[in-house]
Amino acid sequence: MERGASHWAKFFGAVLAILAAFGCAARRPPPPPAPYVETTLTSFGSIEPARQLAGVVAPYQNVAIQSTLSEPADSVFVREGDSVRSGQLLAQLDTSDLQAQLQSDLATANSNHANTVHTVYQGSLNIQQGVDTERNAEAAVQQAQQTLTNDQRNLQRDQNLLAQGYISQQAVDAQATLVKNDQQALNSATANLESARSTVHANGTLSGQGLQSAAVQQSAAQENVALAQAQQVRVQIAKAAIVSPVSGVVVNRNINPGEYPGSREIFTLQQIDPVYAVLHASSEEVARILNGASAKISAPDLIGSERHFRGHVVGVLNEINPGSTDFQVKVLLSNPGQRLRPGMVVRGTVATVPVRGVRVPVSAFTDDNHDAVMAVAADGTVKTQRVAEVGSDGTSSVVSGIDSGVRVVRNGQMSLGDGEKVSLQQ
Repeated sequence: MERGASHWAKFFGAVLAILAAFGCAARRPPPPPAPYVETTLTSFGSIEPARQLAGVVAPYQNVAIQSTLSEPADSVFVREGDSVRSGQLLAQLDTSDLQAQLQSDLATANSNHANTVHTVYQGSLNIQQGVDTERNAEAAVQQAQQTLTNDQRNLQRDQNLLAQGYISQQAVDAQATLVKNDQQALNSATANLESARSTVHANGTLSGQGLQSAAVQQSAAQENVALAQAQQVRVQIAKAAIVSPVSGVVVNRNINPGEYPGSREIFTLQQIDPVYAVLHASSEEVARILNGASAKISAPDLIGSERHFRGHVVGVLNEINPGSTDFQVKVLLSNPGQRLRPGMVVRGTVATVPVRGVRVPVSAFTDDNHDAVMAVAADGTVKTQRVAEVGSDGTSSVVSGIDSGVRVVRNGQMSLGDGEKVSLQQ
């Protein structure tokens, strides 16, 4: 009996264990679904990579102002740190002695002008007198020629009458003497005519060549010299007003009222609108930067939206020191309100030559080395894909080592392992 009871107890115990096992299996929860991840497809295209460069703000130009005048300063109107506009009066030098010199030169010019007028009238008179003398000399020559001709005819008749015995030899000799006198008178009149003509030719005309015209020109030249000297003094007087050639800031004042400017710089100005962001770069960084490239500049010393500026590259300068690898990229920036000051530290993002290739989001890289992404197979299996970054614009990167159209995890730094399955639907 005892042996039979023990057998049935074991049987029922086994049955109960089997039933308990089936009951536990029925209550076990199902396996969790694959995690959802956001993905994107790689695509072929181009980007404009950007270089991150550091640098400082530099003024658009430094202007050193000097004066060539040896006059003391009457007034100085600006101090260091003052903002000035183009054409603003900075200082005024004394001009009392220059004003006196100007009046003297103007008086000399007026005197020379009066002398020029006098010379014109005198020249006109001399020219007219010379013309009248020439006319008189021509008339005297004609008269002497006519007298000579008449006396020569009378001598011819007297000689014929002498041959016929009607007049004496003495009468003929007297007529011959008269003819000789007439010839001398003609020669003298001819000489006077030539002299008169030479005088007329030498006098010339007032508007052309000749002695009188030269006299007028000489007097007018003396007048012009005096006027030029007066104009030169006016220029010096104008230079006595020291004005700003640019809009900017006074960074150095080196003159006070009563001081002579000498040969030193009396003011130094900086034009700071626009300004340059002078960025330092290596040879590899500047290799793909071109003039005109757009640039974004940020100034960490400023706050809020005021720290961001936009500009463009105006120069890529070669090595600063021979043998070095330090290059400079100059970015021109508008600086309204003069928020940027020379010497401020800035960081710039400069666009470079576009790069074409397979593009992936920058966020798809698995780490900061940008050498791997997580590719997703058709069955949802994740696998690490090695790539090499060619260029980046901060949002997208062009890479090699992966084909276009491959699905990749948008957030590559998620905690996913190779072979793990993910869901593409949320």
